[in-house]
Amino acid sequence: MQFLRQLRHQRPEATPLPNKAPIASTFNSILRRDSKEEKEAILLEVLSPSWKEKDPSFRPEAPPLPSKIKRDSKDKRSSDEQSYTPQEIEHLAEKYFEYGQSLLLGADEGVDEKRAVKYLKKAAFRYSGTNAQAVLGFCYEFGLGVNRDAKAAEKLYLCAASKDNGLAQVRLAVLRRYGKPKVKIDRVEAEEWFKRCQAIGAPAVEWLRIAADQFNHREASYCLGVCFHDGIAVDIDPERAIHYYHQALNATAEETALPEAINILGYCFGSGFGVPKDEHRAFNLYLKAAYRGDSVGMFNVAHCYEEGIGISRDLEEAVAWYCRSAELGNCYAQNSLGYMFEEGLGLAQDEVRAVQFYSLAAEQGYPWAQCNLGFCLQNGIGVEKDEVAGAHWYHFASVQGHSRSQHNLGHAYQYGVGVEKNEVKAVEWYKRSASSNNAFAMHSLGYCYQYGIGIEANPEEAAKLYHRSAKLGHNPAQLSLGCCYRNGVGVEKNEVEAFKWIRLSAQGGSDLAQNTLGHMYEDGIGTKKSIRKAIKWYKCSSDQGNVWAMTNLAILLSENTQLPKSEGEDEVEAVRLLTCAAEQGHARAQVRLANHLANGKGCEVDLKGAFEWYKCAATAGSVTAMSSLAECYAHGSGCEMDLNCAIEWYQKAAAWGDQRSSEKLVELLANSALASEMFESGYVPPAA
Repeated sequence: MQFLRQLRHQRPEATPLPNKAPIASTFNSILRRDSKEEKEAILLEVLSPSWKEKDPSFRPEAPPLPSKIKRDSKDKRSSDEQSYTPQEIEHLAEKYFEYGQSLLLGADEGVDEKRAVKYLKKAAFRYSGTNAQAVLGFCYEFGLGVNRDAKAAEKLYLCAASKDNGLAQVRLAVLRRYGKPKVKIDRVEAEEWFKRCQAIGAPAVEWLRIAADQFNHREASYCLGVCFHDGIAVDIDPERAIHYYHQALNATAEETALPEAINILGYCFGSGFGVPKDEHRAFNLYLKAAYRGDSVGMFNVAHCYEEGIGISRDLEEAVAWYCRSAELGNCYAQNSLGYMFEEGLGLAQDEVRAVQFYSLAAEQGYPWAQCNLGFCLQNGIGVEKDEVAGAHWYHFASVQGHSRSQHNLGHAYQYGVGVEKNEVKAVEWYKRSASSNNAFAMHSLGYCYQYGIGIEANPEEAAKLYHRSAKLGHNPAQLSLGCCYRNGVGVEKNEVEAFKWIRLSAQGGSDLAQNTLGHMYEDGIGTKKSIRKAIKWYKCSSDQGNVWAMTNLAILLSENTQLPKSEGEDEVEAVRLLTCAAEQGHARAQVRLANHLANGKGCEVDLKGAFEWYKCAATAGSVTAMSSLAECYAHGSGCEMDLNCAIEWYQKAAAWGDQRSSEKLVELLANSALASEMFESGYVPPAA
């Protein structure tokens, strides 16, 4: 269960408020290293097996009691008490705890939270009472008799939880899963606390149940609702969760209603958990919680404004609420605000500030922020490019089960980006991510199975993974699956099925699929031949900068006889497209452009320009260009005549099996002077 509507600001597949916001300390420790070797040494230490998985006998060491909690001098044991037996100390701890608990819940004398805290402190500090430590932590978490202090609550919970206190373990399972300002998210540890609570069962929530059922306690009712919502120590029960949330709201006057309970009830209406889905009512509840100072409520209000959920979309208003929440230390809002800065949504684009906010949220353990920060570091977005530090943050998020980071870390291992190349590890991380139904990972894992990267090749398994990813709407997987059907890789060849999946990918915006779809329409593969539709899809792809599509479109415009001619306009457009593709190094376009320049089709005749483009393409390995370049040298077209260079390029083309070049080479070698000169240099004729 999520108490928040966490923004899934998804990053592309990794192939590619306050000024001076503090950057994560671990992040800085890596950035300050001078050499790559030092950075890698730190990363290897982070990636050690002992760090990846918690020991089965997990039990955090109890930290010292919080120094921030003000202790009364009376909390210290007197000289007489120093001689008490452990049993006597335990008895005194329980005595003070019971009295403090009675004052907190109003069991005998009515509710007096400040006096309750006084006695709970004595039990917790003077006599090290476990139950008192847990309930005192509860008081600090919700500001009962003391100012709210989530950090102090966390430390007290850890002390009590290490001694098997159920209340403390329940609250740690929640705090570690979702975090709070100054309380770091750690979903690996959260899972361990969750398992301990499950092992204890109902007794783990006994204190909450008594406080909620017998004393109608507001905060206890809310926390017990959370347990039924998330299934912590009890079975998930939407009706009972809603019951306790309403009880938390009705326990006091409306103006003093618990903001957390208002917000989570809004989440229930927004997601349809235990109540009919009502996004408008959800927004109003979020807003009510936000105005009572709840940072999560502020975040949810901002998210509603950003996405237009229950309210009209308003990016500027979304930014304003994200700022308010982020200023209170909410890591979810900090990450979302970073995204707004990175993309320029509702404010001026500022990638440097985006990284600052990602860093603030990442240091609080939020996996999405860690993933986003890793992506910025590996791609040099708003920060100096540092692939090692990028992989470092991917790993932090990955061990918390963040599937996108697991995929990106797998990509880093596959290609050696920021870590030593290790295709076997890449497959391991892809598998972890794919097990969470991550479409990116399924596609990448399928690619590894298809080509035997880090694992034995298995085309059938590759096709299955492509299919799973494609059904989730992942465009690259739809294209890969279509190509499998087209070529009979891992599945029976089926051009109609190939056309279906490639068209889906093209409609989803993939420039590669759009180019392929254009080719299928041009040649009538899996569908009826249509030059007009071929041109349409080639144009869609070329508009996205695909050089293959530019070349294919240019060829159709200049050579297809089925299209009505428009007084040379198509030829001019073809030259423009070919020039754009040629300047990006596309050899096929360079050859075609050279042909246009040599013949003056759609442009003025330019023999020198044609020669230069033939030379570029030939140097890049185009056999056609090698033959044409040789012809230029042989006739002095766009260059000085040079028969030796002509023979050299004809020879290279002939060696690649070009029949015309072989014939031209024979003609030139018929010149006895040239032949004798070449045989003196040790000429070896090309193979037949």
